Amino acid sequence: MDEETLLLEVETAMDEAVEHMNTDFGGVRTGKASPSLVDNMDIYVASYGTSMKLKSIAVVSTPDARSILIQPFDPSTLNDIKKAIAESRLNITPIIDARSVRLPIPELSGERRKELVKYVKSIAEETKVRIRGARKMGMDGVKKMKADNVITEDDVHRIEDKVQKLTDKFVKGVDEKVAAKEKEIMTV
Repeated sequence: MDEETLLLEVETAMDEAVEHMNTDFGGVRTGKASPSLVDNMDIYVASYGTSMKLKSIAVVSTPDARSILIQPFDPSTLNDIKKAIAESRLNITPIIDARSVRLPIPELSGERRKELVKYVKSIAEETKVRIRGARKMGMDGVKKMKADNVITEDDVHRIEDKVQKLTDKFVKGVDEKVAAKEKEIMTV
C-alpha cells in the first residue's frame, strides 16, 4: 500500500462515519415536519409479505409545518403504514384520511428538546469513535509500511501528521453539525 491509497482509505472511512451521522440526524424530530423523519422507516407490508422502506411504497410530503402526509402508491398498504408508524419510536399517532396517512407533529416540550439534544450528542460521540477508529487504521497502516521498509522514518512522521489533520478536520465538522442541530432542536 502506498501513502495516497492509505490516506484515501482513511478519508473514505471518516466520510462514511459522517454520512451515517447525517442520516441519523435526519430522523431526529425538531418540532417541525420533515419527510426525513419517516423516509427510511421499514414498513412490513402484509400484502407483499416483506419489509420495505416507506419511500419505496409511498410519497412523503409536508403540506404544512405541523404535519407529514404519506400517500401510498397502493391504498391497500394504508393500515400497514399506520401500524408501523404507531409502533415506531416517533411517538406520533397516525391518522388515516381516505387514501393517505397524516402525521400531526406536536410541539416539543422543553424536556423533550433536552432529551433530543442528548440523543444527538450520543450520535455525534459514536461518529467520533468511528473517526478515531479510521485514524487508528491509518496509523497502523503507516507502521506496517515502515515495518515493510516502504517508507522512511521522516515519511512516517509526515503521513501520521496528515492522518491527524484529517481526523481533526472531521471531528471539527462533527462538532459544527452538532451545534447546528442543537440550535435547530432548541429553537421554539
